Amino acid sequence: MGTDPPQQSLGRSIGVLDTVAIAASSTAATSSIGIGLGTTAIVVGLHLPAIMLLGFLPILGIAGAFVRLNKVEPNAGTGYVWVGRSLSPWLGFLTGWINIVGTVVFLAYTTAITGSALLQLAGKAGLHHIAGLTFDPGSTVQTTLLGMLVLAAVTVTAVSGIRGAARFQTGLLIFEYAVLLGFCVYGLVAGHHPFSLSWFNPFDIPSLSSLAQGMLLSVFMYWGFDAAFTVNEEVRDPRQASRGGMITLLTMLALFLLGSTAFQRVLSQDELAGHGAEGLAYFGDRLASEPLATLPLIALMFSAVASLQSGVIPTVRGMFAMSRDRTLGPVWGKISPKYKTPAAGTLLLGACAAAVAFLAMIIPTLSDMILAAVNAIGVVVALSYALTALAAAVRFRSLLREDFWQGVRAVILPTLSAAVLLALGGYLCHSYYVSTDHFAASPDNGWFMLLCPGLMIGTGIAVAAWAKWVRKSPYFRTGRGTDADADGLFATEATTV
Repeated sequence: MGTDPPQQSLGRSIGVLDTVAIAASSTAATSSIGIGLGTTAIVVGLHLPAIMLLGFLPILGIAGAFVRLNKVEPNAGTGYVWVGRSLSPWLGFLTGWINIVGTVVFLAYTTAITGSALLQLAGKAGLHHIAGLTFDPGSTVQTTLLGMLVLAAVTVTAVSGIRGAARFQTGLLIFEYAVLLGFCVYGLVAGHHPFSLSWFNPFDIPSLSSLAQGMLLSVFMYWGFDAAFTVNEEVRDPRQASRGGMITLLTMLALFLLGSTAFQRVLSQDELAGHGAEGLAYFGDRLASEPLATLPLIALMFSAVASLQSGVIPTVRGMFAMSRDRTLGPVWGKISPKYKTPAAGTLLLGACAAAVAFLAMIIPTLSDMILAAVNAIGVVVALSYALTALAAAVRFRSLLREDFWQGVRAVILPTLSAAVLLALGGYLCHSYYVSTDHFAASPDNGWFMLLCPGLMIGTGIAVAAWAKWVRKSPYFRTGRGTDADADGLFATEATTV
């Protein structure tokens, strides 16, 4: 138990454009717009642009914290390492664990989204039945089982190397962004619902509870920009990871504002809220006839496939960093001699996501599964981001005395962003708790909505206790992760990007 695992290295083989591709695929703008906007419209109505702007403000403060921390301590563990060093090893481990389980849940429901897109494409091709089975893009069972095949395929390809995966994702992104931009710009021009400045007015959102839930949903939609930082041990210069993360975040803001405005020009509030996972396909049908109307659905499928692969890649890198510190088992720290990737961990993470997707089939409809997963992830991601921002504020607090303007950027803004996210998460959890007096496995049940993030956090505390007292990880004594540059930990590949 007390023997350190042999230090193994990731290969440095990617550049800033590759980090953008990985982070943009993780954020999955096309899936977020095509599915997330409908889910958010249920909560905030026709104020999607307002909630996208509001959600961006604390995320910008969080991104600044990531950039500064990455500059002084580039490490694949990101928040796990930074929070553990500046705040507490327990909180650091919880930050890393939240990112792991949040991604597993994300992969589970994205698996179903991928299957739904494939079934919708089959329907457009006239394939509605096979062997007496009627295809239903809204069925969690059918969509999940079909999506698992895609999950298996992209997990295997992620093993072969991050450079090839980034190139694959870049190709998918080019197509999906071209389609998304084309339809959204056309929707702004051709939509028949009159443009209204009230769409950008957050004070018209129906209630404080709706505002809090809408903010967390928008935070979830921006979630993934930080994937650029988790590959900071595989770029030639850690600053490229920071640039990739910020480019991705600003791109997402532009796309979300464009998409939300275009959707509200074309679709009514009832149409937005009523189509769930089929929202982008319905949007395309309203703007074009076949075969052009199928392009948004293909873009959605590409986005889901890319986000499946990009969800696996950064998460396994974080688990690799945790394994170096013996807070997770040695299997997550094994590097393939051939591919210079954590191959065993990649395959195992894909299997875990498939298992959770299988369990999630107890929720009968895809729209309900998405709503439950997105709300649960939103709460824990807000906690993870807030802890990372507070770690930056503590670490750079001396700047308040040395350079006030830098102190505002490095301490005040991250602290305010963290306070906003913690307040939103706390208020929403309280709302869930008082909203019902019984438990039911439904996104309409407040106790169920509390159970999901509660399990994510509770399991993290249990695994941390095991790592501290059974694995006897030195991380819980020092709060410091293994130095990514120590002992030649980086292996440089003789490849160019």
